Amino acid sequence: MGTTTTGAPPGTALTWSLRGRGPDDLPVVADPAVPDGPAEGAGRGVRVCVVDSGVERDHPLVGPLAGSWVVVKDEATGEAEVLPTTTGDSCGHGTACAGIIRRTAPECEITSVRVLGERFSGTGDVLLAGLRWAVDQGFDLINLSLSTTRTRFAHHLHELADRAYFARTVLVASAHNTPVESFPWRFASVLSVGSHQEDDPVHLYNPSPPVEFFAPGQNVTVPWLGGATIRTTGNSFATPYITGLSARLLSARPRMTPFQLKSALYLSAANVTLAPRHHLPAGEASDDSEN
Repeated sequence: MGTTTTGAPPGTALTWSLRGRGPDDLPVVADPAVPDGPAEGAGRGVRVCVVDSGVERDHPLVGPLAGSWVVVKDEATGEAEVLPTTTGDSCGHGTACAGIIRRTAPECEITSVRVLGERFSGTGDVLLAGLRWAVDQGFDLINLSLSTTRTRFAHHLHELADRAYFARTVLVASAHNTPVESFPWRFASVLSVGSHQEDDPVHLYNPSPPVEFFAPGQNVTVPWLGGATIRTTGNSFATPYITGLSARLLSARPRMTPFQLKSALYLSAANVTLAPRHHLPAGEASDDSEN
């Protein structure tokens, strides 16, 4: 059979092949070609979720939030629940990330989900609960300036990342600051981000993944607790820059898929140059392989 609904959410189907169907049977409406750079939109209409340590409410460099939530774990049962909260930020990290997103895409909508406690403490199961909630809410972008090195959570995070990708929710995730394996940035279905030292606010494409993009993250000024700002360094602060650029692209091209968004970020990277095409006479083939 060409399709099956086994294991799929209600109203969806897993399509393994197409038989007896043509282009007219699969209509897709797409936006016009992507502009050279991501500056056309300002983030309006794009919903962003910051899964982090919370966000300080009404910080002048962040502004109002669309919602603030926290993952609460029942000590007796071990079950995690996502609840509305007014507690703000536990350590400043989430406020910094939200502020970078806000200044990059000032008109986007930001929601906070707190999964980290004081001193940046957190557990893999709390991260999973917060991320699962965010994916289920259908946000356009989820900023994850954090990761886990615990391999026992890798499979569940991978499943969530894939589910988000096919539901057009883009996960933007920080690479670890040290050369160790961690998740979910290692998965191809997310936008993985490291930092560069360039002073200019530009992003770069990495021709040698798994880290795909580099953005400003060295000695950057970010909002912090108490309405203050600090200067800090880390991949954590490069990631929301890419999230903000993505929000600008999506506000200008709302039908863009995660696949197209990655392509747009690639084509607009400061180190990517479009080479001229070489047109061959009909019937001739090009072989660029080395002998």
